[in-house]
Amino acid sequence: MIIWVNGAFGAGKSTLAGGLREALSGSVIADPEDVGALLRQSMAGHPRRVRDYQDYAAWRRLTSGLIAELHQLAAWPAIVPMTVLNPAYVKEMFEPLSELGTPFHHVVLHAGPDQLEARIKASCEYPGEEQRSEAVRSHRRRRAADYGHATAAWLHAAASHVIDTSHLTPGQTLHTVLAHLPVIP
Repeated sequence: MIIWVNGAFGAGKSTLAGGLREALSGSVIADPEDVGALLRQSMAGHPRRVRDYQDYAAWRRLTSGLIAELHQLAAWPAIVPMTVLNPAYVKEMFEPLSELGTPFHHVVLHAGPDQLEARIKASCEYPGEEQRSEAVRSHRRRRAADYGHATAAWLHAAASHVIDTSHLTPGQTLHTVLAHLPVIP
């Protein structure tokens, strides 16, 4: 199966992905940020570079291809922790993945605005590097409104499962998501 973990920036997608990898023996994490970093590095200084790597059609194609290839290579679940809030981009990537003939789960982690702000405030992505950590927190705060708009317009309706993590620990979130997935022998 493929498990795409979507949600607000700072909602716990990476934490959940790590827990799922431990719980689902043989699973792999396919991180689209790695594809984005490669494109960002390759296009640095180029006049056709874009600010958000998700705006590259190449990112969307490469991401879908990477997920499909890792899923086939591992022959076990592929876990994809990535916020995608543009419905056209979701459709462009999810359709080919859904056609692979394997179960596809689009899990959205939701946290209320107060809980999300508290998590963002408490996060420290780069211990000992407060300036870099604050830059991540600022990005997450700027994108919170985008998540809210996507939620109201389409995101929750398009999800296989919406998990409200507002009052859940990471362990409880993991168990809740696992309860929604089919049993793997």
